[in-house]
Amino acid sequence: MPCARMMRAMAVSADIVAAPPADRVLVLTRLLDAPRALVFRVWTQPEHIVRWRGPRGFALAHCDMEPRPGGKYRFCMRERGHKDHWLHGVYREISPPEKLSFTFVWERDDGSESPETLVTVTLDEEGAKIRLTLHQAVFETVEIRDGHRGVWSYSLDMLAEYLAEAVFVPGDPLRFSVLA
Repeated sequence: MPCARMMRAMAVSADIVAAPPADRVLVLTRLLDAPRALVFRVWTQPEHIVRWRGPRGFALAHCDMEPRPGGKYRFCMRERGHKDHWLHGVYREISPPEKLSFTFVWERDDGSESPETLVTVTLDEEGAKIRLTLHQAVFETVEIRDGHRGVWSYSLDMLAEYLAEAVFVPGDPLRFSVLA
């Protein structure tokens, strides 16, 4: 029965086909209590980003960034056991204070790289607060997307805490210090 054999083959191949692109997209939102220009600043200045970005138990041990269209960045996230995880990318759009986008590529231990994804962060005013929306796409698999969901969720929680600790200079919402 060639037809039955073909149907079995189609069923097997359908099982290994990747999830549709829409299922391999990550979208996270946070409502932040800080001026939009300040939120944008802490995404684009290394002295701030090292304080909040990365997964739980990691430190941002290396942070080179040129936040301008075509500018590059390279970060090293250091695990507690001192294992380094490197990533890099290129800034595609910098539109202060409402939007930035950049590519995201992991550097693997064997010298290869992960497929590139695009991260877009938008900052929209919502009353006295800022709605941050992070969109990252398209991942190879749903599992990889879910791994990034955990890391970004933790980072955005740390960002909110970092901003909550800010002490603003009266009359200048861009000048602040963080008590640490």
